[in-house]
This record gives sequence, structure tokens and C-alpha cells, in this order.
Amino acid sequence: MNSAAAMTHRRAVGVMVCATLLWSIAGVVTRHLSPELQRVGRFEITFWRSLFAAVFVAGYLLFSRQGGGLRAAAASGWSGVLSGLCWATMYSAFMLALTLTTTANTLVVLSVGPLVAALLARLVLGTRIGLRTWTAIVAAMIGIGWMFVHDAAGLGGSHLAGMLIAFAVPLAAAVNLVTLQRTRKRVDFIPSVFLGGTLSALAMLPLALPFQSELRDVTLLALLGFFQLGLPCMFLVVVARRLPAHEVALLALLEVVFGTLWAWLGAGETPTSATLIGGAVVLAALVLNEVAATRREAGSNVAA
Repeated sequence: MNSAAAMTHRRAVGVMVCATLLWSIAGVVTRHLSPELQRVGRFEITFWRSLFAAVFVAGYLLFSRQGGGLRAAAASGWSGVLSGLCWATMYSAFMLALTLTTTANTLVVLSVGPLVAALLARLVLGTRIGLRTWTAIVAAMIGIGWMFVHDAAGLGGSHLAGMLIAFAVPLAAAVNLVTLQRTRKRVDFIPSVFLGGTLSALAMLPLALPFQSELRDVTLLALLGFFQLGLPCMFLVVVARRLPAHEVALLALLEVVFGTLWAWLGAGETPTSATLIGGAVVLAALVLNEVAATRREAGSNVAA
């Protein structure tokens, strides 16, 4: 995963789409956990998922780099620690938000991610954001809002607390993306994914006890940790070296669309007309933005 420098824009987009596909299986896999664990075991689910993600990344660092990746973790400095804290925040805050409010409310909050990333990249990195990208960001936010508007709960009591906690996810994601891009030529950030999983697991452990999961549950959560969390987050680290922060955040919204599709195919949750319309708006915004970006890059290469 050190070939980001040679990655074309189109290939980077493809890798990011693969990452969103993997992220999006969380809902359908979770539906197959034991009913009791689903009802009261969100902290335990988060613990096992984070722990297995850390184990997966540690295995990659140990075996694919002959241990060199773990030495890179020590050399990453404060930027690596900050990235690890951001990963831990994202891993934990999402599940905590779901204990206090609905999935619909949580996902609506997450849809502001591209806007937060674009603003932070503009302030910290001086990244110029074109009108087409701003239009895509607004359109995607409207599409996701439309998908869940009929299910969204009120903003009182625990719902407000849950949505405030959920806002930590796009904020941490934006800080993480800007950190990755600010020092991407000097620091290997894959060890930070390992650090994030470890910190999240340690934070969730006291809240997860006593464990209630069965062997089948742990097996499914290992699947999530390895392939729904560890691997796609490593993909994002590589892609962030090639794509600007706001574009990565925009593409990440595909997780919502793909997640709805998996829930339909794998858990029998038929999408409503509002979900289909909103998903179409999100997809159209993303596709049009990426087509324009690819054409601009092709034009630049011809001119060069």
C-alpha cells in the first residue's frame, strides 16, 4: 500500500468506492447478530469490531513489511497520534450515537461530512473548492436528508444528545483527512489505523462488560473488524494521498447508498420511495462530480 504516488485519479476513485462498499456491510452483518446482543450490546459490538480491526492492521504491518510498519508507527510523531485519535473517535462515536437516537438521525448528521472537510481543507491547506464540487456537496446532503426525512425523530431529549455525539464523526473525519494530506509525504499513517482501533477497544471495554456475545457473534464481528473496518480504513489512508479531502468525504457518502442496498438484499429491508429518490440524487451528484474531475485531469495530461 505504498503505491499512492503512482495512482491515477480514476484508480484512486475506484479504491475509494471499494472502501465504501466494505464499510456499507456493517448494517446487514449486524442484523445477523443474536437479538439480545443487538438490543443491549452496542458497546460490546464496538469493542470487538475495533479490536479485530486493530489485530488485522497489526498483522498487515508485521507480515507484509517484516515489522517495518510498527517502527513507522513510532516515527509518525504527533500527526500519527492525532490521526489515531480521530479514528478512535469515529469508531466509537457512531455506535454511541445509535444508542441515543435513530439511525436516520445519525446518518443525516454524517451527511455534513463533505462540507466540514471542504471548509477545514480550505482553512488549513488553502485548498480551492470549485463551484461544481460545492454543488455536489449540497446536492448529496439534500439527497441524504430526503432519504431519511420521513423517519427522522424529533430533536428533544436523548435524540439531541445522540445527534451531537454523531457530529463528532464528520468532524473527526475532516480533521483526519486534513492531517493525512498535510503530512502525507513524510508520514506513514496506516499504523494510525491500528492505534485508532486499539484506543477505541480500550475505551469500550469497561462499558462492554460483562460480555454477552456467542461464538457466532464474535465470528461475525471479526468479519466486520477485518473487512468492514480495518481494510477499508487502510484504503482511505492510501487514497487520501491522491484525492483532496472534500472529494474523499463526498465519495464516502456512497456508504449510505450501498448500506441501504445491502439491507434490502441481505436483510429484507425494502427501501421506501423516499430512499430511492434520495439515493438517486446522491449517486447523480457523485457521478457528475467525478466525471468532471476525470475529464479535467485528462485535459491537464494532454496539455502537459
